[in-house]
Amino acid sequence: MSETIGISGLLPDSDVGRRQVNKTIIEYTFLAIAFLVITLLVPDDETTFGILAALPAVFLLSFIFYTKRILEGLTLASLLAFLMAHKLDFFTPMSDTLTEVLTDSNTQWLFIVCGLMGSIIALVERAGGAAAFGDWVSKRAKTKKSTLMWTWLLGIVIFIDDYLNSLTVGSCMAPITDKYKVSREKLAYIVDSTAAPVCVLIPISTWAVYIASLLEQAGAAPAGEGIKFFIQTIPYNIYGWVAVLIVPLVILEIIPVFGPMKEADRRAKEDGILAPPGSEKIDIHSGEPVPKPKNPRIFNFFLPIAFLICSTIYFDIDMQLGVLSTVGFMFLLYIPQGLMGPEDFFDTCISGIKQMLFPLLMVVLALTFANVNEKIGFLAYVIDTAKVYMTPALLPFVVFIVLGITEFIMGLSWGMYAIAVPVVIPLAIAVGADPVVAIGAVCSAGVWGSHICFYSDATILSSAATGCDNYRHALTQMPYGFLGAAITSIVFLIIGYMGL
Repeated sequence: MSETIGISGLLPDSDVGRRQVNKTIIEYTFLAIAFLVITLLVPDDETTFGILAALPAVFLLSFIFYTKRILEGLTLASLLAFLMAHKLDFFTPMSDTLTEVLTDSNTQWLFIVCGLMGSIIALVERAGGAAAFGDWVSKRAKTKKSTLMWTWLLGIVIFIDDYLNSLTVGSCMAPITDKYKVSREKLAYIVDSTAAPVCVLIPISTWAVYIASLLEQAGAAPAGEGIKFFIQTIPYNIYGWVAVLIVPLVILEIIPVFGPMKEADRRAKEDGILAPPGSEKIDIHSGEPVPKPKNPRIFNFFLPIAFLICSTIYFDIDMQLGVLSTVGFMFLLYIPQGLMGPEDFFDTCISGIKQMLFPLLMVVLALTFANVNEKIGFLAYVIDTAKVYMTPALLPFVVFIVLGITEFIMGLSWGMYAIAVPVVIPLAIAVGADPVVAIGAVCSAGVWGSHICFYSDATILSSAATGCDNYRHALTQMPYGFLGAAITSIVFLIIGYMGL
């Protein structure tokens, strides 16, 4: 035989394949040399990094735009930050940080809540609840626009938590919107825009409870009155309002489709390809196909969702207790109906958890990157630099822009609030600005930055629930995020200068 075989069968046989391998080897060799040079040139003292603290973030964004690979980008950017902080003795601190992230109570909460949300979604599908819901919506939504409006409304109704919102609405509406050739990018945008943006406007959501606790810890509100302070900030959570209200304008084409979303819509409509390439990696429905029961019943969808919302509220907005109790409720609901046996029930639970592992891995890497960036002083440098521009009139605008960009770069999510709230409140008082407006700007910044970040938990989970590659989701959503940010910036400038 004249065909050549790659070394040990590992190298591709074609010239094109070999060129690609050689290109990849050259690129990663260049990265290794660059990392070594940076390690030798940066100061030993982390407090003197200054603007150099932005290097990992700049590298990460450049890598993502060049390769469209987020997982590798987060890993390499974190490695660069560890090298800067610890030089060649980085391995032990890196291991300790991974352990710190994985043993953090918030990460444990994330794994339990998202893992069991995967189980709940799988159980609803297995019991025919999702199919019954699809039939129910199809009778009421006869057009593409009305189906998308139903998606928007369902996102507003499920306001308790953004994870619950994204995973429930995305997974339930994807099969329905597929019938009308809606691109998964557009579905992911609608789902993502009614998750955190809605939660930050509702005083009985996990976001409200968390921010209220930070306000009490920072001394801005007496113990037990954090929610009262948060309610005052709701009119000033401008980005939340804007992001939610832009969605129906896009659906009704009052705001025309533009940017990368236009190509996604064209692909779905003309080529019939709904999900962009690479979506199968993150899609939580990409496992074994679920057979549709003969007589699916709508209450097998609505009762578990209603129980989840009510139990979460009952347990003082504790999503972990909510999902745990809901799985137990579903056992008592589905088994007596003969929809599945006890063994099938637990097998389905495990299958749902497995489908959530890849999205959770990405969140862990994002948390690791945020953790090490915080250690090298990136956020502190940004805040210290921004203080120069803090005047009573400009403070809401500057806080929104600076913290929003920081959230976009670091993907900190709630971590940004924990750092920023204790800083912004005394800063607002010191310059004579209204602390309520300032916290509204902080809340808006967190939602905006998370909304457009490639690797935020909101982006990852919305992508997973809708079966859309998260790079494509972030890229197509970003122009609408910037449109919302531009409107929000103008409103904050008006509020600041008019003293509203």
